[in-house]
Amino acid sequence: MIVKSVLVDRARPVAEQPLDRAGVDRASIGGLVRAFYAKVRNDERLGPIFAREITGDWEPHLEKMTDFWCSVILKAGDYHGRPVPAHLKLKDVTEADFEIWLALFRQTAAELFAPETAAVFVDRAERIATSLKLAMFFRLAPAAARQRPIVGFGET
Repeated sequence: MIVKSVLVDRARPVAEQPLDRAGVDRASIGGLVRAFYAKVRNDERLGPIFAREITGDWEPHLEKMTDFWCSVILKAGDYHGRPVPAHLKLKDVTEADFEIWLALFRQTAAELFAPETAAVFVDRAERIATSLKLAMFFRLAPAAARQRPIVGFGET
């Protein structure tokens, strides 16, 4: 039984820990969110997409995104939204848009944080982007198309 327990523990991913670094708090994360979304709003591709979805006052969205990133980075538990359904309704978003989003995020994190800290933000942003892209764009072929005979078995 000890062997099984060790194998199960090895297979289980290590839980992310809160980022405990000087200068990383709600205020600095809020600064990142605001600087990043200023770039997004000015981007020729992403700006119009966001403008269609967020009309009027941006502050509620910025606060929600600050809650989100505080939950991702500090494990604060402040965010209670559902990002996948929110993104699934965006029919004009393409996979390439995520690369633009990530480039702007990388740039903003590098401007505001030390390289080691920025790397943590970017790593988590890349995993979030991958997860959202999979949810939005990955589709299995219908079951009939996936079932192909294995050549060489049972043939004479």
